Amino acid sequence: MFVVAHMKNYLVIGASRGIGLSITQNLVNEKHNVFAWSRTASAELKQLNVTFSSNDVNSGNIDDASLPDMLDGLVYCPGSINLKPFQRLTQQDFMTDMQINFLSAVKCIQFTLPRLRQSDGASILLFSTVAVGSGMTFHASIASAKGAVEGLVKSLSAEFAPKIRVNAIAPSLTQTSLAEKFLSSDEKKEAAGKRHPLQRYGTPKDIADMAQFLLSDKASWITGQVMHVDGGMSAIR
Repeated sequence: MFVVAHMKNYLVIGASRGIGLSITQNLVNEKHNVFAWSRTASAELKQLNVTFSSNDVNSGNIDDASLPDMLDGLVYCPGSINLKPFQRLTQQDFMTDMQINFLSAVKCIQFTLPRLRQSDGASILLFSTVAVGSGMTFHASIASAKGAVEGLVKSLSAEFAPKIRVNAIAPSLTQTSLAEKFLSSDEKKEAAGKRHPLQRYGTPKDIADMAQFLLSDKASWITGQVMHVDGGMSAIR
């Protein structure tokens, strides 16, 4: 359990399930003010003390009426897992992955930047994938989009310093709704675990705990980093 210096305002985009929901739960447990955006509110999210707004950041206008004048943190969680052989990937596949993972993140950062600048120590957290740093078959589209995310982290961390910190987490396979088809049987789960040096695939809490740290004052001297929470996949052979 982290010690809270004071209550902060956080916006979590994609808060309804998976990693976003787990991050939201951690922040609520710390008694922070959490503003949760997703297309719909899941039953689990409805049980939490958050301010929810129905926003689809990949299309249409954003409703910001619920947001405070100051934000201490922005977490952008929407993502995709589109794995195909390169010759089967279409231009639309690349465009869709780029929109969900990169362009909509840019949109949300630009939209919230005036509020983040009102904080004495704001933090932006994005998500990459282990496949950017470790070449993996069938990952050309998603790794390209997440590679753009990593480039954005480096650029914005320089541009926004020292006022706003910008970091990313690069997970390996994590048990979320996006990964259901890869973990749909005991055999697949066992095989997925064995591919990782720590002999298991990830859970949303594994990722959320790192997110909680990076958003906190405990990480006040960390920016421009891509933190690998991947069971050792990127570092150990």
